[in-house]
Amino acid sequence: MGLRQGEVPGPSPEDIDHARGVLHVRHQIQAIRGRLYFALPKGKKTRTVDMPSSVAEELKRHVEAFPPVEVELPRGKPEGQGRKSSLLLATRLGNAVAVNTWNTYTWKPAPAEADIIPPRAGGANPWQGAAAPKDGFHVLRHTYASIMLEAGEPVVTSARWFGHSSPAITLGYYAHFMPEAGSKGRTAIDGLLGERGDRRAGRNSPDSPQAR
Repeated sequence: MGLRQGEVPGPSPEDIDHARGVLHVRHQIQAIRGRLYFALPKGKKTRTVDMPSSVAEELKRHVEAFPPVEVELPRGKPEGQGRKSSLLLATRLGNAVAVNTWNTYTWKPAPAEADIIPPRAGGANPWQGAAAPKDGFHVLRHTYASIMLEAGEPVVTSARWFGHSSPAITLGYYAHFMPEAGSKGRTAIDGLLGERGDRRAGRNSPDSPQAR
């Protein structure tokens, strides 16, 4: 669903709206010097994101296999007042997921095992895996964004789902994933004027971001 990594371990069962097919992103889990706490999403803005039916079904299966766990963490900062929340994702010990620990012991070993990134050098510490930034968990957010925009999802809607403060930020990152930019408008005009509306703007169209 294009969440930032800190937002992934944060949702509670009440954040899922199966009737509307959406997820409410109300907080994330952050850490300062190893101390976890609940924080607002980036920019201190909550948002609602689209939840594909395939993801909704997967979440239902997950909840059946691993019931939500009530966790108490400080709110707003590590020294903040404690707040209890029922989390969809937790460790096997019933604690909130610490992103850095998860990256070290789960995420990096997985692509290394699949030969996507180099394996950790012999004798290196667990946190010294060779994952480059492009191989980090954030690549899943970029993958989601590229799929949405290539499918023709409006930039304004996508920006709201991504949590960007402006659609201009979305365009700045992902304009190259919009191969049909420039074609839909002229197709609409062709249809209005009674002409065939199946001509598409090429990648060199002055309306296409690829031409800039």
